[in-house]
Amino acid sequence: MEETVLLVGGGGREHAIARALAGSAAGLYACAENRNPGIARLVDGFETLATTNSTAVRAYAREVGATLAVVGPEAPLEAGVADALDEADIYAFGPQQAEARIETDKAFQRRFMAEHDISGCPAFETFDDPEAACEYIDSNGGDLAVKPAGLTGGKGVKVVGDQVTPAEAKEYIRKSGYERLVLEERLVGEEFTVQAFVANGELRVTPAVQDHKRAYEGDEGPNTGGMGSYTGTGLTLPFLSEEAYLDAVDILQETVDALSGYKGILYGQFMLTGEGVRVVEFNARFGDPEAMNTLPVLGTDLLEVLVAAREDDPLPQLTFEPQATVCKYAVPSGYPTDPEGGTRLDIDEERAGDALLYYASVDEREDGIYTTTSRAFAVVGVGESIAAAEALADGALTAAGESGLRVRHDIGTSQLIQERVDHVASLRGE
Repeated sequence: MEETVLLVGGGGREHAIARALAGSAAGLYACAENRNPGIARLVDGFETLATTNSTAVRAYAREVGATLAVVGPEAPLEAGVADALDEADIYAFGPQQAEARIETDKAFQRRFMAEHDISGCPAFETFDDPEAACEYIDSNGGDLAVKPAGLTGGKGVKVVGDQVTPAEAKEYIRKSGYERLVLEERLVGEEFTVQAFVANGELRVTPAVQDHKRAYEGDEGPNTGGMGSYTGTGLTLPFLSEEAYLDAVDILQETVDALSGYKGILYGQFMLTGEGVRVVEFNARFGDPEAMNTLPVLGTDLLEVLVAAREDDPLPQLTFEPQATVCKYAVPSGYPTDPEGGTRLDIDEERAGDALLYYASVDEREDGIYTTTSRAFAVVGVGESIAAAEALADGALTAAGESGLRVRHDIGTSQLIQERVDHVASLRGE
C-alpha cells in the first residue's frame, strides 16, 4: 500500500520531519498557520490553516487522501487533533488529547509520576490558587522551580535561586495570570534529552541531546524555546555515561508502561544530578531543536516506523549514523522577551555549505520570507566529531547575511562542553 502522509505544523521540527519523509511517501502534504518555505518545497501540497482546529485539519487530511498523519507541535495535540484524525480512520502518530496531558498539564504530569511510582520524580506541590503558591514560597524559601501547569512554549519556568529571587518569583506568579501552578524542588546538574518512538507498548530510543535554552552566550539570560543543541557520535554525550543514559531509558519505559495506549514521540528532559537521573519534564512530541539533531542521522526509514506503529507490528530497531551534530538557531532581535517580527529575510542558502538549513517560524509571502516573533531558522552541522559539526554549523550562520538575527556561537564549542564535563565531575566529588 502506498502511503500518503499529512504533516501538521510549520516549524523547524516539522521541516526536519518533512525532510526525513520526503521520497519515502507516495504523497506528502502539510498544513500550518505559517507557510514554511523549506517544508513547502518538499511537499505535494501545503494548506494554511489553524492547526488547533481539528475539524479543519481532518477535512484537509481527507481532501488529500492521507493514510497517515504526523502531528508535530504540542498545541494541536492539546486541542485533540490526533483524536479527530484517528476517528476519521487516519492514523495519527501523536498521542490523543488524554495521553498528551503528560506534557500539556504539568500538574497532571507530576501527580501521574507519583501515582505510578515512576523513578526520578522531584518533590513537588500543585496549586490552583496563586496566593497559596506564594505562601508556599514564603514557607520553603529558595531552591524551587516555579512552573505554570499549562503550555508556555518552553519559556514559562522560573527557577528560584538561579533566575529569580523568592520575591521576584512571587511577583511573577501574581502578574502572570497563571491560575494553576507546580512548585517543585530545584534540580541542580546537567540537562539532557532522550526522545523515544512509542507505539503498541514498545519504545525505540534516539541519541541523547543537550539543548541550550538560555538566550545569550555562556547560558545567560531568559529561557527560550531553545537556541541550539548537540549530540555526540553515539547515544551518549561527553558528560553522560552509558549507565546514566540507560537510567533515563528505564524511566521512559516505566512511563510508557503506565501510559496505556500512548503513541507518538515521548520526549524525556532529564537532569543528571549528583544523586542520579531526575525528570525535569516530559513532552509528547519531538523536541525543537532536538528533532534536527536526531532525524538527520536516523538510518532507519521514518515511514517504516510510522507504518509499523499503525499496523500494530513490532517497531523496527533504529539505526543511527555514527556522527555528531550541532544545531544553532538564528532568532529575531529582542527574542524571547521583546522580539521584533515582520522583518524580510534575505537568506543565501548556498552559504550554508555542507550544513543543513531548517526554516522555522517564518512566513513565506509573495514578495519574500518574513520573520515572526519566534525563532527564524536553524543550521545543523553533521560531522565525525562534535568539533567538526560545530565548525560546519557556525560557518553556515553566514547564510543569514545582514538580517539582524541573533545567534549563540558558543553552542557545541569545546569550552562549553568541557564546562559540562567539569560540572558533572564536581557533582560527583571528583
